[in-house]
Amino acid sequence: MLAQILPLAVHGVDNLSAFGKDPWWLVVIKAVLIFLVLVLLTLFNIWWERRVVARMQHRIGPNVHGPFGLLQSLADGVKLAFKEDITPTAADKVVFVLAPVLSVVPAFVAFSVIPFGPEVTIPWTDTTTPLQLTDMPVAVLFVLAISSIGIYGIVLGGWASGSTYSLLGGLRSSAQMISYEVAMGLSFVAVFIYAGTLSTSGIVAAQSDAWYAFILLPSFLIYLVSMVGETNRAPFDLPEAEGELVGGFHTEYSSLKFALFFLAEYINMATVSAVATTLFLGGWHAPWPISLWDGANEGYWPIIWFFGKVLTFIFVFIWLRGTLPRLRYDQFMALGWKVLIPIALAWTVLVATIRAISLHGGFDRSYILGAIAVIVVLTLGLLFFGNEKDDKEATDEETEFDAFAGGYPVPPMPGQVPSGTDRTTLSQER
Repeated sequence: MLAQILPLAVHGVDNLSAFGKDPWWLVVIKAVLIFLVLVLLTLFNIWWERRVVARMQHRIGPNVHGPFGLLQSLADGVKLAFKEDITPTAADKVVFVLAPVLSVVPAFVAFSVIPFGPEVTIPWTDTTTPLQLTDMPVAVLFVLAISSIGIYGIVLGGWASGSTYSLLGGLRSSAQMISYEVAMGLSFVAVFIYAGTLSTSGIVAAQSDAWYAFILLPSFLIYLVSMVGETNRAPFDLPEAEGELVGGFHTEYSSLKFALFFLAEYINMATVSAVATTLFLGGWHAPWPISLWDGANEGYWPIIWFFGKVLTFIFVFIWLRGTLPRLRYDQFMALGWKVLIPIALAWTVLVATIRAISLHGGFDRSYILGAIAVIVVLTLGLLFFGNEKDDKEATDEETEFDAFAGGYPVPPMPGQVPSGTDRTTLSQER
């Protein structure tokens, strides 16, 4: 069945005739503008995060440098650049220097296939061009591949530092990337099946009538969880858990090299938010009721709708950081492998089945909507209640262990009780 549907995604409705015709000077202008927008967006997002979290914690936040403190991020960046640049003696110096570059460059490159708007005419010229640097028949796979390269910077940075804490942070990042990129990739398959294309501009065009966030709600929810894990943000910031690893993979970094890691994290936030906007929220299409205006999706107005959606996702990142505590590592990995991936696999098979039958005209739309509603309920139930049963079973089958067997105290895992504990007292406390 997938074999019948997926060829449509490669040879189907792709219309890339508008790309590859721009003069060299226009390509340079687009690339420079994307770079400047991402840098400025990073400075704004840092300020915005500090202000929002401060509001949640009844504090003021940055309000001195510039109007409303908007220049605080710029001042911090300049201060960071002038700090002493230290390279540890035990570090592999070549890899130590290259690791931050490997993290930040793919973060910029991923934005080359993101559509910011439709075709427009450049002011004071008769040149028409799409508001997108380039596109390709497999643009979404290109974004996934580039994002996977970025993780090498974190892993190599942790390994090259010559520090145990950094190495553990790098290893956590590699495990985290594998776990949550599998679920993220599976959440995209349903979008490819419905859109009939893997190009970003084609997926946006396919959502002109209905956004996939509503049609493919389970895929959207799986992607929301996966994108937080993919960017190492709270509550999934295990690679840089300061309570366990001091600072994680970037413990030994300072000055500009640390700034590059910091920049890569915030650009990756913007990248996954832009991908979510493109694949699930109609891209640059105006939301309702603005879409009722005839000129809402023409000219340069769609840029406003696009960045409005991106900033909404970034606000979710900030909201999660200011609200949820960090997960325990075994809970974090269990969520990826035992919950997200099985649900994504089942949902992909269901979508492929429904799509194949509906394309041949042999399925009532009401049954499709009913099946989707059932899957949504099951997905939410497993996400919110699936782990409680596992915790209860682990608690019922408690085993004793020696916390000092390795020479230093180790906290008990779920289902373990330190030796010498009075079980009667423990049950009464529960």
